[in-house]
Amino acid sequence: MRTRKQQLGSRNIVGKTVEERRKALNMKQKDLLTQLQIKGIEINSSGLSKIEGQLRSVNDYELKALSEILDIGVNELLGIEK
Repeated sequence: MRTRKQQLGSRNIVGKTVEERRKALNMKQKDLLTQLQIKGIEINSSGLSKIEGQLRSVNDYELKALSEILDIGVNELLGIEK
C-alpha cells in the first residue's frame, strides 16, 4: 500500500475520510471505482485519487454513492457531529 506523497488539498472535506474508510474495509481503489460505476458514477482512477487527496470537488450524487458503498453516513463523511 502506497502512502500519500502530497499534502491534502482544500477542494473537499470528505476525501480523507473516504480514503480511511475504504482502507478500513480492505477495499482497493479499483474496487471502489467498480462499485461507483455500478451506481452510474463515472470516475476514473485519477479522479478518485484527487477526491481522496482533496484536490477535486465532490458532487452531491457522488457523495451519496460514496456514503452507500462505504456504509458510512453522509454526516460522518462531512465531519458533522450530532
